[in-house]
Amino acid sequence: MNRQAQTLFRHGKANEAAAVITSAEPLVKRVVSVPRPTLPALEAASDRDDLYGRMLLANHNYGWARILFQTNLARWKNWKPQTPETARRLKLTEAAIAECDRRLAE
Repeated sequence: MNRQAQTLFRHGKANEAAAVITSAEPLVKRVVSVPRPTLPALEAASDRDDLYGRMLLANHNYGWARILFQTNLARWKNWKPQTPETARRLKLTEAAIAECDRRLAE
């Protein structure tokens, strides 16, 4: 579903991408609701939140985008053990939050 939403968003079909992302929410909640979700489960949830956050950022919904990016920040800051991939995701998330903050300050 993440790939489908990503493709739709890249092709300028933001509304259709948003519908796919919204329909994936129950699955994401189910996957990450376990006490210690797997890394692939968190990556899938993170990918969804990142895409939705970027869509909200593009639509000038900076506060809502920041909330989604903060969710990812908490995921990757607290993930143990840190790996190069989780560190990369943490850096990308921090950059996205900084972009939201920059745009909110304008």
